[in-house]
Amino acid sequence: MLYRGMDRAALDTAYDNGAAVGPVKRERYFADRRTRSEAFRERHSGRIDVPYGAGARQRLDVYPCGTPGAPTLAFIHGGYWQSNDKEPLSYVGEGLLPAGFNLVLVEYTLAPAARLDAIVAEVRAAVAWTIDHAKELGGDPARVFVAGNSAGGHLTAMAMQHPRVAGGLAISGLYDLEPIRLNYLNDKLRLDPAEAARNSPILNLPSRSAPLIVTVGLDELPELIRQSDEFATAWQKRGLPGRYVPLAGHDHFSIVEELARPDGRLLAALRALAGA
Repeated sequence: MLYRGMDRAALDTAYDNGAAVGPVKRERYFADRRTRSEAFRERHSGRIDVPYGAGARQRLDVYPCGTPGAPTLAFIHGGYWQSNDKEPLSYVGEGLLPAGFNLVLVEYTLAPAARLDAIVAEVRAAVAWTIDHAKELGGDPARVFVAGNSAGGHLTAMAMQHPRVAGGLAISGLYDLEPIRLNYLNDKLRLDPAEAARNSPILNLPSRSAPLIVTVGLDELPELIRQSDEFATAWQKRGLPGRYVPLAGHDHFSIVEELARPDGRLLAALRALAGA
């Protein structure tokens, strides 16, 4: 057995979010995201493909809410570090802009073109760029928050080490990368034990941090729920501010609705962070 009594085949199944919801439902989610994101981009003029580095995918989309000195959310897409783009996540602005948040969508180089060390460095650079340029975006540099789903949840946790981040929202993330190293995802990631360890948030808790909300859908795969639960517990035992917010009735894809909807529970949690 490779990990917690699971062999390679069991680990592959334990982390296959697409198979867990089924191909039909998964495509329905993705089609809805594409349609809503396209409509959002038609309604809202933003600064598109703003470079934060020299790489082809080191780009940001910026959507201001129009309120001077507003808080800003840097949102990081998922895709297990090897797929997806920023554009299909534009729809999260449906809730964020009316709530008075600027939205910055972060894109990064995907595996296998980049190792995870490089991906983490890129996201940290994107967050630093957002803080450094918050004023010119119409925002408050002291209220830049970071969030992301799935791989973006992992990258959110890794970005919390930036001393100027005001808070974070890690959605359905991965916090211990050892099982990732041992399953099908590593075919492209190529993690070795050392790289997996230094990019596992649960093994690299900061000594100080802004508040972090860790959330996961209770209809998700058991391994995803376990990872979130154990990371949130370790975070709190370290004495770091934040809380664990598991959400009933959500799977790995539907949970982002709680940030995108004006009445969403994750949007309410983010607003509470920004007002603290």
